[in-house]
Amino acid sequence: MSEIDFNPMGLMGFEFVEFASPTPNVLEPVFEKMGFTKVAMHRSKEVALYRQGNINFIINNEPHSQAAYFAAEHGPCACGMAFRVKDSHKAYARALELGAQPVEIPTGPMELRLPAIKGIGGAPLYLIDRFDEGKSIYDIDFEFLPGVDRNPRGFGLKVIDHLTHNVYRGRMSFWAKFYEHLFNFREIRYFDIKGEYTGLTSKAMTAPDNMIRIPLNEESKQGGGQIEEFLMQFNGEGIQHIALLTDDLKATLDELKLAGSPFVPAPPNTYYEMLDERLPGHGENIDQLKTRGILVDGSTQDGDKRLLLQIFSAPVFGPVFFEFIQRKGDEGFGEGNFKALFESLERDQIQRGVLTPA
Repeated sequence: MSEIDFNPMGLMGFEFVEFASPTPNVLEPVFEKMGFTKVAMHRSKEVALYRQGNINFIINNEPHSQAAYFAAEHGPCACGMAFRVKDSHKAYARALELGAQPVEIPTGPMELRLPAIKGIGGAPLYLIDRFDEGKSIYDIDFEFLPGVDRNPRGFGLKVIDHLTHNVYRGRMSFWAKFYEHLFNFREIRYFDIKGEYTGLTSKAMTAPDNMIRIPLNEESKQGGGQIEEFLMQFNGEGIQHIALLTDDLKATLDELKLAGSPFVPAPPNTYYEMLDERLPGHGENIDQLKTRGILVDGSTQDGDKRLLLQIFSAPVFGPVFFEFIQRKGDEGFGEGNFKALFESLERDQIQRGVLTPA
């Protein structure tokens, strides 16, 4: 086994993302418009499980909980996430040995104790080894709602592809080392994106299971840009967006828009006029992409066609948003689109008066 493939924590993908809000009924409509269904409630806490495909979103409305305190500080947000591991006790013990800080999650009688360590912004990072059908943490701690499909298809979203952290300038290397040291993540992409007035650097990290991917973003030296604005609005470091994977982005997007999910403005016509030149032989229907505002990235060199289709929601609570993607052989993060997207967001900042051109 190579050093890259060494998986000391037995990682096996994302298990769930946990959300909380200081204001009731902010998160639920967002998830419903994205095709998620509430399938279960916790047996003793105000905690709901929303599901679509193999994606588990947990809304924690329990008063005086870790999630409630996190949301009081940051507003509606993703307040925790969980990795699947082969053996949670071994993984937790190893994490503490390597210097991770434990997070104690209070449990009631006959409830599972979910081991967790301190992650981005102090949010818990849970280590879960019960995820098989019929034996999962939900089968034990939750009650499934009667008459509701436990595994709804929703709008065709299947798994969490990646989620992105925004961090303070100078802290990107800290969080990269955190994931490298504890989980043997490795850097697979590095971007230095410069707009006309601001910029950012991004380091994309991936786990040895190749299923957990976490890009890290920090503001460039100029300051005043999108990462800095997020950190101010969010009141700290945290999860900026979550990317969800579908096998048919056009069909999924049509359902999302019909349900009322908001999206960022479509790129200018010139983006699509340049697509054949940028990706010759891509084979996509440009009119269908253009009418939906879908971005395309990848490579078509030497007849080896690898594409990534993606689109971003508008911010749906606070500065947090979602990404919807379809992979056709490309395992990147749409870096070819980053600059175009970055500049469009920069123009939006100028229009809103957040950024003043020099």
